[in-house]
Amino acid sequence: MTKHSPSRSPLRAFASPDVGGMVQGAAALFWLPQAALLAMAVQGLASGRGFDAVVWPAAAILLLGLARAACESWGARRTFTRARAQLTALRAQTAAALAAGSPLDRSRAHSGLAASVLAEQAEALVPYLVRYQPARWRATVVPIFILCAVAAFSWVAALVLLFAAPLIPIFMAIVGWRARAASEAQMVELGGMNAFLLDRLRGLATLRSLGAVELTAQRLGDSAQSLRRRTMAVLRIAFLSSAVLELFSALGVALVAAYVGFHLLGSLGFGSWGRTLSLGEGLFVLLLAPAFFEPLRELSMVWHDRAAGEAALEALGRLQRNDLPLPGANASLTRATRNAHAGPPAITIHNLHFAWPGEQQEVFDGYELRIAPGEHVALTGSSGSGKTVLLSLLAGLVPVTHGDISIGGVALTSHTVAVLRQRMGWIGQAPHVFAGSVEANVALGRPDADSQRVANAMLFASLEAVAQAHPVTSLGEGGQGLSGGEAVRLALARVAVHPHADLLLVDEPTAHLDTETAERVIDALITLARGKTLVVATHDPVLAARMDRTINLGSAEAVEKAA
Repeated sequence: MTKHSPSRSPLRAFASPDVGGMVQGAAALFWLPQAALLAMAVQGLASGRGFDAVVWPAAAILLLGLARAACESWGARRTFTRARAQLTALRAQTAAALAAGSPLDRSRAHSGLAASVLAEQAEALVPYLVRYQPARWRATVVPIFILCAVAAFSWVAALVLLFAAPLIPIFMAIVGWRARAASEAQMVELGGMNAFLLDRLRGLATLRSLGAVELTAQRLGDSAQSLRRRTMAVLRIAFLSSAVLELFSALGVALVAAYVGFHLLGSLGFGSWGRTLSLGEGLFVLLLAPAFFEPLRELSMVWHDRAAGEAALEALGRLQRNDLPLPGANASLTRATRNAHAGPPAITIHNLHFAWPGEQQEVFDGYELRIAPGEHVALTGSSGSGKTVLLSLLAGLVPVTHGDISIGGVALTSHTVAVLRQRMGWIGQAPHVFAGSVEANVALGRPDADSQRVANAMLFASLEAVAQAHPVTSLGEGGQGLSGGEAVRLALARVAVHPHADLLLVDEPTAHLDTETAERVIDALITLARGKTLVVATHDPVLAARMDRTINLGSAEAVEKAA
């Protein structure tokens, strides 16, 4: 599979501007006419015009306030709705990436960590999108308009604001680097603790039998204390960024207020473009000075949301290590494959080399194999000889180190594996049963697997006599209530309900079954494999004798002999 950077793609997708955030930022600009009207009213009162100077500015201020509230409300709702939709889409994309990954991938994320990232850490994206991005937009746009309005009356006040403003993002950026690192460390700690807890809950019976419950509880407590310390470190950095902003914004407002006050008193006669500011003009500048720092103050309050959100994005990006084929991207290849190979596929393996990552010893070293269309082949050999590995290679669950595998004349690559799997049926050593109804476990979400087809498949697999295997019966995770033989028959029903499966890959279907159950499973498998290519790994000599050919992977040269 093609790898990509785990962090850049999600960040680019979430960096696009949102209309709701823009409207919220534009709503903050309503303060400019409101401040002008308020200053005009005060100037009118100071000029002796009385109550008449206040009536219409007050009405206009009220109307502008209502318009501002309406814009902020609409923008907030739209931003929140968009954030939830983006989070849902990103979760679905991440879940699809995890589902598309191979269960044999030794570098895949642990289930506890993946569950923590998807369920808990991903929620940090909502504050990131709802609070941080609109605040960043306001901090970018609003101060520029306010600075221009202040500069129109006093270039000194504008210079004070201009020199005070850059110091805030500089120090916040310095603090932000540390905040992001602390947030990432906190999320790693949280994911590790959740993975540890989920693993221990699964093995609780074993822990009790070994008397290791107290030791596990002590380790879990240590993890919780470590998480607490990392969380407090994130909060300390968040408070530090707020303190930096308040310090510089307070100094900037104080300097503007001092200048305007001394200018109105006549002590400072410069800085107003060669004229003296009136009371209303001075008040207008004073009212805009705190508003100049307000967007930056809001940005500081949500700065930790940025750190947590970007850390969550990178955590989700790390789970999406594989590029998924776009829907319909291989449609032409699918049609060509089906049209060119209407019958069961042939299998060709040429110069196959395979070794597990990090291991020097090769499982296969230049292996060659040809299986005719519709041939039934048994792979035998001692444990560790590579039977399950060969089936996994044919299914595309692990990539070959070197060599070629061709199925039905189509080379098995990362681009064709999704299409080739549409004609494969897989039965593993221990078929997994998902929590849900028996019908859902047989259909496995296939759109063409209706209730009638599922019922026919269950009848074929002789599940109608199993009390726990009625279509509407709910099964627990792992198939609690089903025996090993019943789970294998459920796997047979899954393959039987798949109409396009003309290549069956079966791994030890009779292992751990009694003789009578094994015979029924063998008969059902042979019936199911009629007119299809079958490759089965087995230690069972009875099953191997029913195949067309037996390949012994345990011998030095993988000698093939007729059955």
